[in-house]
Amino acid sequence: MPVLLSIVLPVHGVERFLPRCLDSLLADTPSFESRFEVIAVDDRSPDRSGAILDDYAARDPRLRVLHLAENQGLGGARTAALPEVRGAYVWFVDSDDWVPEGTVTALLDELTGELERERRGEAPADVLLTDFVHVYPDGGTEPNPWRHVLTGSPLVAGATLAEHPAVFRTVMSVWNKVFRREFLLGLGVSFGRGFYEDISVTYPALLAAERLRYFDRPCYFYRRGRAGAITSTASAKHADAFAQYDAIFAFLDRPDPADRPAPADHPDRPGRPVPGTLRTLVFERTVQQALTVYDTPGLVPVGLRPEFFRRIAEHFTRHRPAGYRFPGGVRGVQYRLAARGARRAYAELRRTGRLPRELKRGARAVAPALKKGVRSSARFTAYNTFRRMPLNPNLAVYAAYWHRGYACSPAAIYEKAKELAPGIHGVWVVENRVQAATLPDGVPYVIVNTPAYLRTMATAKYFVNNVNFPRTMAKRPGTVHVQTQHGTPLKAMGMDLRDHPVAADGMDFDRLQEAIDRWDFLVSSNPHTSEHFARAFPGRYEMLDTGYPRNDRLADATPAGTAAMRERFGLAPGRTAVLYAPTHREARGGYVPLLDVRELARRLGPEFTLLVRTHYFHTGGPGDLTADENAAEILDVSAHPTVEDLYLAADVLVTDYSSMMFDFAVLDRPIVVFAPDWEEYKRDRGVYFDLFEQPPGALTTDPEGLAAALLAGDPEPAARADFRKRFCPWDDGGAAERVVRRVFPTTG
Repeated sequence: MPVLLSIVLPVHGVERFLPRCLDSLLADTPSFESRFEVIAVDDRSPDRSGAILDDYAARDPRLRVLHLAENQGLGGARTAALPEVRGAYVWFVDSDDWVPEGTVTALLDELTGELERERRGEAPADVLLTDFVHVYPDGGTEPNPWRHVLTGSPLVAGATLAEHPAVFRTVMSVWNKVFRREFLLGLGVSFGRGFYEDISVTYPALLAAERLRYFDRPCYFYRRGRAGAITSTASAKHADAFAQYDAIFAFLDRPDPADRPAPADHPDRPGRPVPGTLRTLVFERTVQQALTVYDTPGLVPVGLRPEFFRRIAEHFTRHRPAGYRFPGGVRGVQYRLAARGARRAYAELRRTGRLPRELKRGARAVAPALKKGVRSSARFTAYNTFRRMPLNPNLAVYAAYWHRGYACSPAAIYEKAKELAPGIHGVWVVENRVQAATLPDGVPYVIVNTPAYLRTMATAKYFVNNVNFPRTMAKRPGTVHVQTQHGTPLKAMGMDLRDHPVAADGMDFDRLQEAIDRWDFLVSSNPHTSEHFARAFPGRYEMLDTGYPRNDRLADATPAGTAAMRERFGLAPGRTAVLYAPTHREARGGYVPLLDVRELARRLGPEFTLLVRTHYFHTGGPGDLTADENAAEILDVSAHPTVEDLYLAADVLVTDYSSMMFDFAVLDRPIVVFAPDWEEYKRDRGVYFDLFEQPPGALTTDPEGLAAALLAGDPEPAARADFRKRFCPWDDGGAAERVVRRVFPTTG
């Protein structure tokens, strides 16, 4: 069978991350599936990466390893692999990242469809763009921030860049793009040397493609902020970007494709004419990137900053399109200063938010920029301008789960503050308009990186979040930051992860301490949590021993509320609803199906309904949940936004090491722990107590025991009572009120 997809994997100094990457690529399809191959390039790695590759290759013929005699860098390693690829399509994956479960299979299916198009005489996709997820050192994730630019666009069916130029607003890296091999080789471009090596390929490919397509499925977990990554490394090599820009414009300056023949060794389409509007977009995007690198603290070494800024001015001179007009507003002022090489004036504008004297005549042009979305260096300037305004003593900012929406303890505190502190105006931060649409009616909101967001973040007195706000939003004197966290910890947290490198996975502990130092209050769910949080998050904050506000709803639950939730999920009267919710496992990545849910459904029979909820870090879903005849009904509830609804609907919880067990215990309903990999999890993640010695109910390590415990009804009520006594003493329905009365000025 011909190879459909070749995955090129450059490897250098990633011993800690490489097994996870390889497992995610190779464990996804039948062991010796021949439709894809992985070509790994050991770029003279100084650690055991080369040996790891050889070990995997000895066990799996789909993996081939090239060992380079000299270090070539990412670009050189990819270039060395290209002559070896056999697939119709090529995907360049970074070896410190990984892919969600099911990704390779899903891509193979998509690419099969593209080849079917070609056999019918239709144009296949030259480049397939995929969705992705950012993963941060603290374990937090962020959906693709540019997804809204692609969903619902012509690219879903297929289009050119000229038909959807908004692609230039998305990430230009190579790892979320799958290239048709003959098209790529026929472009006559190559990866650069040094930093930003991939843009000399991605820009030409997007510009020349006859058909671009967007595949709306998260296919990639991209690490952000990893120590050693170029985006967090001070180096003179950031100036390598200018050589890549030159290569891009050299491609643009080639003769019209109609006037030049295709290369003899690659008789593919040689490309398409590039409209002048696209050239302008390319130019502005490269200027924006260069200024972002210059503006980001800690990237360009201090002694090299004047030379870097001079290179930006030179870039203007060399590649500025004919008839180019500067944009309006703050961005336009910054571009004018950069074009002149006016580094000191640029620094004054960035530092103070005020225009230099020589540009004050153009001050009117700045105002329109504050009415639109603000990006890049203009965002920093606008935010600092707003920070010069007085704090608003009656303004509170709320967020949850990295701006995903209205949830958890911040939502409970917001509701109670409306009642007890009506003088405080609460505003929610959400990532985009899609998430804004999920907010309850009447809840005020701002969207990340808009002027309204920057002004709100710069002037609010109160901040409430269950994770940390971005470090770029600096704490002002007089502000009050309330950190609620989002679960009672069984697993090691915060600074305690320094002893567990697999779970820490590159966490920046210095940055974590910076975040902790902002906190004024830390909400605790129970005495156990207070004890361990005080050590895991060392700081000068006040610990609020209040219980979790999000659990007030569970403490106040009524039979009528439970019945309403069961009806909402279509649960038939008399059926036992089992909520199955496994946690995230850092050492494995992705959704880990340690339990065959369909087999469990067969064992339980039609008197049960299984509600399956994967962890929110996972994007691939739990797979096929089609129930057999005479088996329990299976419902995938992973996308349901409010987990408390699921708690109320469920008769019993099945989990492993999730903090959900501590919340569900408030309802005093049966809990069954399914822990087949306890020793592995305890070793890799670290835990605060032995779950086998004090479980919240029945505890099993095999599917047969799990089914037996569920069929038994309520096999361990005494264990649950002991668990509730230890972990639920403050859950009386008043936690949110206790937080609000301590933090906000209340009326009664």
